[in-house]
Amino acid sequence: METTMNANKGQAKEKVVLAYSGGLDTSVCLKWLQVEKGFDVIAVCGNVGQDESDLAAIKQKALDMGAIASFAVDMREEYANEFLTLALAANGLYENSYPLLSALSRPLLSKHMVEAAHALGAHYIAHGCTGKGNDQVRFETSIKALDPTLEIVAPVREWDLHCREEEIEWAKAHGVPVAATKKSPYSIDDNLWGRAIECGVLEDPWAEPPADIWTLTADAADAPDHAEYVEIGFEQGVPCSLNGEDMPFVDIVKALNVKAGAHGIGRLDMVENRLVGVKSRECYEVPAAKVLIDAHKALETLCLDGATQHYKLGVEQQWATAVYQGMWFSPLKMALDSFCAATQQYVTGTVKMKLYKGSCTVTGRKSPYSLYDFNLASYGADDAFNHESAKGFIDLYGLPVTTWSAMQGPAADAAPQADQAADETAAANAA
Repeated sequence: METTMNANKGQAKEKVVLAYSGGLDTSVCLKWLQVEKGFDVIAVCGNVGQDESDLAAIKQKALDMGAIASFAVDMREEYANEFLTLALAANGLYENSYPLLSALSRPLLSKHMVEAAHALGAHYIAHGCTGKGNDQVRFETSIKALDPTLEIVAPVREWDLHCREEEIEWAKAHGVPVAATKKSPYSIDDNLWGRAIECGVLEDPWAEPPADIWTLTADAADAPDHAEYVEIGFEQGVPCSLNGEDMPFVDIVKALNVKAGAHGIGRLDMVENRLVGVKSRECYEVPAAKVLIDAHKALETLCLDGATQHYKLGVEQQWATAVYQGMWFSPLKMALDSFCAATQQYVTGTVKMKLYKGSCTVTGRKSPYSLYDFNLASYGADDAFNHESAKGFIDLYGLPVTTWSAMQGPAADAAPQADQAADETAAANAA
């Protein structure tokens, strides 16, 4: 971990570790913690796949604003190998849509902030999350799970800056350089798994997202007029090759963000249910996540038995909800991880995806552990299925509903009517 220290630390103060991105909220937080709280601030900026060209400038910006230390930590491989692999095993989609990109990075950032606090003797950790957002919960529950003795400071919940416009004015008054403007007030979080965009005009769920919010994905109308096929290799559920070339998972994610993004794949505009009880309109760009989750699901249909595949659907929803709600370091979530890991033992093979005009389509899948038997599935001359066994199977399978119908259901209801009709017929014949 590379560190840069200011030469003049001044009088010893309480130290606080700040989750620092260099954006509007955390830049104002850094100065506010010094001005209003009298803290020595240690800025931790984690590289989880955002724009790498800005990291050095972000690190220096914190020092220029008075931070006593500034860390730029490369977390990309750790993020991919220890967090995204678990998300993929669970096909993690909150409300069956959102690939959890922000929810996945928060526990990792929290882990490193706790480590920094321990290393530098800080008793406080701060974040720049709002009082009605999800990330405050994710940071704080993760920190509490890792070290309950650390105290948490949340400036945005305390200060009297009631909107982003007021933050911008405060920043200007205190010499804090920020990129956000009143004309472009978007809040953006990005990492390897994609980008999250909110605020501004996006707060109106009827308003179409402006074209300028999208940077990872092309407009589908402007995407190439020809399809591109990619083949993704998996080893026990983890992507290990792209188009036949072995490469680390992190590099596969990077490559698919470019390839799928160029075809307009991965744009998501949704209204989601936040943990704190409000609905929020969110826009996401998740090209690699979209392709990889779809491909992984397709391979599982080939390699998992039906009962496990069906049961896993419920586990996936529980897993995604737990992670969305900040429970990464919880007994339930870790138990669900164990279940998902057990299902991945034979999820090995290759999936072929077609990328075209905003859509990704599974066009082929194969595995050495495939449970698909061509001779059993075929309706052609090679059909090996024993059709004669079907009647006995159906008789036994349908026995519970047959018994129910006779005793309590439609057949039971019809029996008295049938007996009455028979009596009436007999009486009429006798006459």
